[in-house]
Amino acid sequence: MSQVNSKDGTAIAYERVGKGPPLILVDGALCSRAFGPMPKLASLLAPEFTVYLYDRRGRGESGDTTPYDKDREIEDLAALIGVAGGAAALVGLSSGAALALEAAAARLPVTRIVAYEPPYIEPAGATRGRAHQGRLQALVTEGNRGGAVRYFMRDMIGVPAPVVWIMRLLPVWRKLKAVGHTLPYDSAVMGDFTVPTARLAKVAVPTLIMHGSKTDPRLKRAAGEVAGTFQQAQSLTLAGQNHNVDTSVLAQAVAEFLRAGDPN
Repeated sequence: MSQVNSKDGTAIAYERVGKGPPLILVDGALCSRAFGPMPKLASLLAPEFTVYLYDRRGRGESGDTTPYDKDREIEDLAALIGVAGGAAALVGLSSGAALALEAAAARLPVTRIVAYEPPYIEPAGATRGRAHQGRLQALVTEGNRGGAVRYFMRDMIGVPAPVVWIMRLLPVWRKLKAVGHTLPYDSAVMGDFTVPTARLAKVAVPTLIMHGSKTDPRLKRAAGEVAGTFQQAQSLTLAGQNHNVDTSVLAQAVAEFLRAGDPN
């Protein structure tokens, strides 16, 4: 494990595997280097790419300077891009996909983007998504991380109540609660959960927007809207996949897209 200091001094933990053009993996909500799909995805991509996987601030071995601001997470990516040699591709899943798009819109030296199912689940003009961050933050401030995870799963994702109840009995629940305090961060990245058309129009690098054929219809709609906001976007549907995408299927699509942009 290595560390790099972000602009505000926060230590960001990361590791590097593989050899080839640099790419940075950006996790979605509740995931880290120790929990989630990125370690397996990194190992699948390592034969062709130098892969950087990191703990987003507040997770794993990274620091968590307060108060939180979305721009600080973009600065974290800037620091990692510096470690990677000054330019890198970004591969993001879920809210991590939205963060990768925000980083490119902020004119970070991003070479290519792969965004899988950025969760802009509200249609244009909707306002109900604005309440999520406040509710999550209130639960975290009360010390109720479990309540924040439940709210995220039930009220935001729509996981059936019996499934959430069963999850609370499993060892995985402890891992989810441990990073429950970062859920307001993901909500801040998503804003009101509508596609930020004006900002994404600033993305000026080749981008692949993907979704699964069996995923939530809201995510399919969001992927189409995002792809339609800038000229250099391609769309791809992964057959048989949902939000919990098979990393081997994802890795193949990522490699093919990034390989096409490598002049070597």
